Amino acid sequence: MHTRRIGDTEVSAIGLGGMPMSIEGRPEEARSLATVHAALDAGVTLIDTADAYHRDAGEVGHNETLIAKALARHALGAQILVATKGGHLRPGDGSWTLDGSPKHIKEACEASLRRLGVEAIGLYQFHRPDPRIPYAESVGAVRELLDEGKIRMAGISNANPEQIRQANEILGGRLVSVQNQFSPAFRSSEPELRLCDELGIAFLPWSPLGGISRARKLGSAYAPFARVAEAHRVTPQQVCLAWMLAKSPAVVPIPGASRPETIRDSAASADLKLTDEEIAELDSV
Repeated sequence: MHTRRIGDTEVSAIGLGGMPMSIEGRPEEARSLATVHAALDAGVTLIDTADAYHRDAGEVGHNETLIAKALARHALGAQILVATKGGHLRPGDGSWTLDGSPKHIKEACEASLRRLGVEAIGLYQFHRPDPRIPYAESVGAVRELLDEGKIRMAGISNANPEQIRQANEILGGRLVSVQNQFSPAFRSSEPELRLCDELGIAFLPWSPLGGISRARKLGSAYAPFARVAEAHRVTPQQVCLAWMLAKSPAVVPIPGASRPETIRDSAASADLKLTDEEIAELDSV
């Protein structure tokens, strides 16, 4: 597996997004554990989770607990960078709500520390701006967690260029990652990607294949990805991830998965080399 960097840490060029293993439509636990283990066996060393990745109201942190359980049962578990997030909530009715207050972020981090069973979280990310709370206050809470040693690295998610610059300033130049939605269907994060490349900050595309319901239809929805995939005898999903990796060394896609075969396919994209002509064709979609 080729590698990239998040802050001072070398990680696999392809990460694993844990959300599909814990929200609506999730599989049984045994398959989820097998999926995490398949990722590690394929060379994945970055797993992204969040306290809000759960289905029912009484199971906050379901995915964090699941990831911790899977890592504890694998020989490589201690070598994995686990990135989690705080600031989102799920009441249990299928909706997503926000709480970016410093009090909530600090309490959420403490709870994540307990669920993950670590003394310091590898990468902690403010999940999404809360319009009721000044952004500086939310990021300021993350800075305090960083200064206190409760988190090793700090990131933000769902941020615009102004917020990226502001967060990096508040963190004293210690912002290491930005996690935004980016896929063939959602390209409005290109400015954030370019800014991260300029600043040397990792850019982590979430839903890089279009999301849980659309990922398997990527090839039929975007013919150029299917054509390039046929030429290389790989899947359109592999082509999509390789295309993202070619955009910048700052990019580390985190495709979600809930099946071992899915994450194995995604991990293989790190070895796929596209030609300049193919990249240009995919960029034009």
